[in-house]
Amino acid sequence: MSVFERWLSLWVLLCIVVGIGLGWLFPDVFELIARAEIARVNLPVAGLIWLMITPMLLRVDFAALGQVGRYWRGIGVTLFVNWAVKPFSMALLAWLFIAGLFRPWLPGDQIDSYIAGLIILAAAPCTAMVFVWSRLTNGEPNFTLSQVALNDAIMIVAFAPIVGLLLGLAAITVPWATLLISVGLYIILPVIVAQVVRRMVLARSGEAGLERLLTRLGPVSITALLATLILLFGFQGEQILAQPLVIGILAIPILIQVYFNAGLAYGLNRATGEAHCVAGPSALIGASNFFELAVAAAISLFGINSGAALATVVGVLIEVPVMLSVVWIVNRSKGWYDAGSAVRRNAQKER
Repeated sequence: MSVFERWLSLWVLLCIVVGIGLGWLFPDVFELIARAEIARVNLPVAGLIWLMITPMLLRVDFAALGQVGRYWRGIGVTLFVNWAVKPFSMALLAWLFIAGLFRPWLPGDQIDSYIAGLIILAAAPCTAMVFVWSRLTNGEPNFTLSQVALNDAIMIVAFAPIVGLLLGLAAITVPWATLLISVGLYIILPVIVAQVVRRMVLARSGEAGLERLLTRLGPVSITALLATLILLFGFQGEQILAQPLVIGILAIPILIQVYFNAGLAYGLNRATGEAHCVAGPSALIGASNFFELAVAAAISLFGINSGAALATVVGVLIEVPVMLSVVWIVNRSKGWYDAGSAVRRNAQKER
């Protein structure tokens, strides 16, 4: 992990302080930024989010989809957790904790918005950071690459329907035109641009040239993320200061769903006899989120100063320490995992 990635939570905490301070000192500037919209898309934030997302999508190789059948058990488990369990379990947790248990401690006019932000966060499977988590667990790189490519392909068609369905079930008004614009602007177009650039660089300079480009663009992506967070907290500052427990309350369902989905994916892989080098990244892919996309979608749907945007930012805040703890659990439990009867039986068949 780079220094920025390893200390991402610290940078987010600094962004909270800086954003709130700047929002208090220069409210007119932030109000001007908030008005720079076309079709509910905030142009300064959209530019920053493109700088966040596009470099990460350069890592995705859709040619890896040809390897999906090779790891069919791990692929099947991850797809089940990512698309059949994760968004729905998060919706349940959001209703339980935000609309129920902690409702008295939250601003009433933002309850639906918080729930929406948590649902959007869970409906976007992780893309870039998965490669980091996979390396830390000695994961199978070809499986990780093929799974990320498949998830991104599914996300193009499944993200909007799942978000729309769950928001509708929660009786939250779904601005479908804005949701579809968000998918086009923050998923389809960045994927197309990234794949065109990727092919051009590979044709000209090969894998080494692509890696050099990714190394140069890495700080740009992280800097754009931090700048976006400063803007978010600049708008959210008054609300956070008035309700300091909000961030901690929003973190509770996120933490529960991360550990639940990681444990479910890890256990299902063991039960089906998948190798540990596949089960590790499968569990991590099932637990982590594409928080850059979630932030972008929440801002487009509900506004930069909404509770939905704040809820997705809490996901950014806790992503690294929580996922590192999952990495630690996966690595420490390898002996237990390999002792599973199905794992040992499949390992013997492959010898």
